[in-house]
Amino acid sequence: MIIMNLEMYLVAVGLLILEIDNLRKLFPEFMINLGELTVDGRQSFAIITFLIILPTMFLTDLGILSYISATGFFSCLVILVSIFCVGAFNGVGFHAKGSILLNVDRLPITVSLYIVSFGGHPVIPPIYVSMRDRYQFSKVLLFSFVLATLTYMSMAIVGYLMYGDRVESEITLNLPTSKVSARITIYMTLVIPIARYALVLTPIATAIEGGISENYKNKRAVRLFIRVALLFSTAIVAYYFPYYESLMAIVGSIFVVSASFLLPCLCYLKISDLNWGWNCEQIGIGGIILFGTFAGVLGTYSSISELVR
Repeated sequence: MIIMNLEMYLVAVGLLILEIDNLRKLFPEFMINLGELTVDGRQSFAIITFLIILPTMFLTDLGILSYISATGFFSCLVILVSIFCVGAFNGVGFHAKGSILLNVDRLPITVSLYIVSFGGHPVIPPIYVSMRDRYQFSKVLLFSFVLATLTYMSMAIVGYLMYGDRVESEITLNLPTSKVSARITIYMTLVIPIARYALVLTPIATAIEGGISENYKNKRAVRLFIRVALLFSTAIVAYYFPYYESLMAIVGSIFVVSASFLLPCLCYLKISDLNWGWNCEQIGIGGIILFGTFAGVLGTYSSISELVR
């Protein structure tokens, strides 16, 4: 539970970094002047992001949150189409090339970023519990992961063909803001953290509520205080830790690898009490454990080293 909730907490921080970075991209000269007090762009956007997301924290019903989160999914599709339009019709083109075929030094971080794309498993149990027809759960998972994979692959290919080695950790930071399709992409990117943030933090808030006294557990004021406190703390972290790529790589190499690769396999081996041999199941489990161990150790080392630099 600790590992999975830490994963969700850092993913929530990543969503806020995404929001702040793209607001700065749209309004690079923005600042707030209050008499003699001047709040610079990053501080201003951290405060604005907090205030924009705050109303969603008052929604504790997952049924309502699921509809809001769905807007984030449709935003992803609009972003993909808009980025393609930037390349096709705004003079960017799809002719960029990388300088080398394989960058071995960046490979561990790259693997960590691929892994984190398929994280977020703590959200799955609350979604299952809140479903009206739970018999459709397997179909929902299959459809979601297939669609996510196709979206990620398409975005990666288009981004690489447009900018090659120059592509930023957030492709929206490469886009020319003078173009309409580019601005649509950035505006849609701003929708995603707003749509998904409350759903991402729900497992953490639920875990905290489970540890408090029965006298306060079901009081709405207490539940709202917990959620607002989580939002405030993640906003502080996002402001002082504005390294989106490094953060996501650390989440992938430590938390997703632990919660989605190593622990499930080790727990399965423990409860099944298998006699080790050479059947396909055991070879597959061993391969997952081996891959997860290497990806976790190398990815964590590379991510932290880059963050220190």
